[in-house]
Amino acid sequence: MNRVSLRIRIFLAMLLLVGLASIFIALVTVKQYKRQNKEYLDTRYERKELAAQKNVNYQLENTYFPAFQFNLGNIFRERIHEIAMVHDMKMSVYNLNGNLQVNSFDPWFRVFKDRMPIQILEYLKKRDSYRESITLDTGKISQVSYSYIHDRNMNKVGILKMEYIQDNSQEEEELTSFLNRLFVVYGVMLLLAVAFAYFLSSYITRSLKSISDKIQETKLLQKNQKIDVKDSASEIASIVDAYNQMIDELEESAEKLAKSEREQAWREMAKQVAHEIKNPLTPMKLTVQSFERNFDPNAEGIRERVKDYSLMLTQQIDVMSSIATSFSDFARMPQKNIERVDMVKTIKSAIDIFYEADIDFLSEQEEIFLNVDKNQITRVINNLVKNATQAIEGVDDPKIEVKITENSKEVVLTVKDNGRGIADTDKEHIFEPKFTTKTSGMGLGLPMVKNIVETYNGEVEFNSVVGLGTEFKITFPKN
Repeated sequence: MNRVSLRIRIFLAMLLLVGLASIFIALVTVKQYKRQNKEYLDTRYERKELAAQKNVNYQLENTYFPAFQFNLGNIFRERIHEIAMVHDMKMSVYNLNGNLQVNSFDPWFRVFKDRMPIQILEYLKKRDSYRESITLDTGKISQVSYSYIHDRNMNKVGILKMEYIQDNSQEEEELTSFLNRLFVVYGVMLLLAVAFAYFLSSYITRSLKSISDKIQETKLLQKNQKIDVKDSASEIASIVDAYNQMIDELEESAEKLAKSEREQAWREMAKQVAHEIKNPLTPMKLTVQSFERNFDPNAEGIRERVKDYSLMLTQQIDVMSSIATSFSDFARMPQKNIERVDMVKTIKSAIDIFYEADIDFLSEQEEIFLNVDKNQITRVINNLVKNATQAIEGVDDPKIEVKITENSKEVVLTVKDNGRGIADTDKEHIFEPKFTTKTSGMGLGLPMVKNIVETYNGEVEFNSVVGLGTEFKITFPKN
């Protein structure tokens, strides 16, 4: 499965951000536009309502009829049509009981058949006015209001109903025109944002691409080049500095690893040299001594010469024995520095230098403690993982798994790879010093591993199938 590059993800994220911001701004703008338009229409209706009320009050004050409820029909019957037409609304006049007295659209025929809704009449008893907006089937909005009609003495003599039908077609056309202009502006902004996002994402990831290429080229056993990225952001510079520091530490670790392997190789070689030298020493010494004892002592001067010869050989043999002993002492494993070691942390640290390999580390616990020599455990891990990395060379989909578990009695470490495997003819020899199936190396890694593990009364086991891989299992007793 191909992963989407960071540049593409940054580019898409910026586009998504711009797109969401544009949609959000557009929605807020439309909502604000509609709110302002509604406020304008409400204010406009309030002005029309106030003007109509003034006309009604004027008619009530200047009529020849007494300003009583029973005269409302006579007072407004002739003038209500004119007032309604001037203000472009429907008007109805009710008495205080909610019975219709006259209206502007049906003045003669059904004046006594209409009555105000009871709930509105009850509402007016608590407040002086009532207003509501009703959306009609045509989509238009009907603004309806009820208010009291007062005489000169501010006594309530009737109820005035005004109904205004809002025609929003012009406002809708203005909104459509506004949205079209807005979309054009946002379209241009989106194109500019696309271009800006592309160049910005390329600029951001250019340094990361350089870092990625360098990291892919980094190998443990070669001279690695440091990264020199100029004019980069502080975050990128921090990554570069960390990588360059890691290169220095990697080279130092590689040198230490090589030095450790060389020292171990020399120790094993010293053992073998000491053994090879010691083998002939004893028979040589016995032969010389026997020659001294059995030689004819009557020969003239021969005794002194043989004695001198024997003494010289004995001295030389002692010197060779001393040399062999010195080699053997040098070859012995150094004294263990036993301490309480977090095996999980130590193993993680050890396999970090093999980051170019696909290594999976598994642990059932975050911490597993064992009383061991930390340096020796690191050497064990280094050798096993290094062998695994060499075994998976040239293998499709190479994998290495390092796993540590524990129970009440022991800690178990396994190193598993899917490499070439070990041939059956080689399995019985892999722990022998100087035995190797590789063209390089001295064949001392696995014998050293076995030696270290056995000093802790541990066990080393392995299972290998040619073409499928190898698994090494190391068991350390907790006691």
